[in-house]
Amino acid sequence: MSTTTLEKQADAPAPAVTPAGRDRRPGERGPLGTVLLHAGLMVASLIALAPVAWLVYLSLGPDKNDYLHPGGIAGKMSFANYSFVLQHTEFFSWFKSTMIVALGTTVVGVMLAATTGYAVSRMRFPGHKQLMWVLLLTQAFPIAVLIVPMYQIFSDLGLIDSYWALILVNCTTAVPYSAWLLKGYFDTIPIEIDEAGRVDGLTPFGTFFRLILPLARPGLAVAAFYNFITAVAEVAFATTFMLDDSKYTFSVGLQTFVSEHDAEWNYMAATAVLIAIPVSLFFYLVQKNLVTGLTSGGTKG
Repeated sequence: MSTTTLEKQADAPAPAVTPAGRDRRPGERGPLGTVLLHAGLMVASLIALAPVAWLVYLSLGPDKNDYLHPGGIAGKMSFANYSFVLQHTEFFSWFKSTMIVALGTTVVGVMLAATTGYAVSRMRFPGHKQLMWVLLLTQAFPIAVLIVPMYQIFSDLGLIDSYWALILVNCTTAVPYSAWLLKGYFDTIPIEIDEAGRVDGLTPFGTFFRLILPLARPGLAVAAFYNFITAVAEVAFATTFMLDDSKYTFSVGLQTFVSEHDAEWNYMAATAVLIAIPVSLFFYLVQKNLVTGLTSGGTKG
């Protein structure tokens, strides 16, 4: 090796070395960046959990006016509100109605959204692009405009005060978004899989059910969770279409704690906490595929 080569090597800048003595890979965060990232995540977590913790705290106050003086709840916490809600209200009837409507909306809505998204993703029929925009257009109409004609339609069909009315009307809200979501996810699945299914003699329906749906589980999980949450949280249609007390959903049942001149906030808080339990359980069942479905579904349009 020549003297000139050695001099050039000596003048070359040394590679960046971390405090631990090893080279830092491109894009790797330093100690300060790691601390700031974790601090930001902790603050975001506290902001997200604060309303939930506050609701649970208020639900432990035995008096309906404790929310006005929350500092006094700590010295007299009890589960009396939960006992009252479970024993002296129609909570379990509300629970049954909510589960029927929510699970029905989830099953029907996901199947409609999946078939629609798959058809637009794979088939080039006349108006396939316009179909997706029409689905989005349906979301532009406020509930106040839709509720009267929908009531008239369901009344003519004899569906007022039936679970099917809420299932169908919730699907009109959940299916357009779910179809867009699943269409984006189906776009990420190679079309060669469909071609391989046809080579093996599968029909389009067979390819969809036997090959595509198992690969689309993350996207289906996101759509199912969205449909479930939509059905549980819906208020306006449930209040209008359900006339029988025994068929009230949670969103309607909560209104029974509010009168013209008063509101029993302690019972409402306890009921809200109990409502969160089945929703959290459903989230736990689908959470393994939730993040993958959210990220993959938005990569291609």
